[in-house]
Parts: sequence; structure tokens; C-alpha cells
Amino acid sequence: MRLRPLSEAEAYARCYGEGDDNVRSVRLEPRRPRFETRMSGEDLRQAFESRLDQREPPHEGAHNGAPEGREPAAAA
Repeated sequence: MRLRPLSEAEAYARCYGEGDDNVRSVRLEPRRPRFETRMSGEDLRQAFESRLDQREPPHEGAHNGAPEGREPAAAA
């Protein structure tokens, strides 16, 4: 059981020795959010489902999504 938590510099020194002047520990501030989200993942999923439901059904003569007169590429 530790008496106190080690800082990053103390942990590095314990693992790798004192090191040299080329290595230093820096403390980074937490990242700020890029933008505020207005939509949850569930809202996004429901909106996507709604757009899928509004699509037109495929035409009767279409086959495998290939343009007319062209065969789909063979699977590798």
C-alpha cells in the first residue's frame, strides 16, 4: 500500500532512473470541447432511420445496384 500517489515525474524516475536533460514531463490542460452537441446518439439514429424510411423503393428492373448494361464487378 502506497503512502501517497506518485507524480508522473516521480514514476518516470522510479522506472527509468534520473534520465537526462532531453526528457521532461509536462502537464497538459484538459481538452476543451470542439463544439456543443445538440443531438444525442439516439436522436441521430432515429433521424437516420426516418430518412431511410422516406427513400423511394428500388425500381423493379434494377439488379445489384449496377447501372443498366453493366455487370457488377466480380468479388475478389
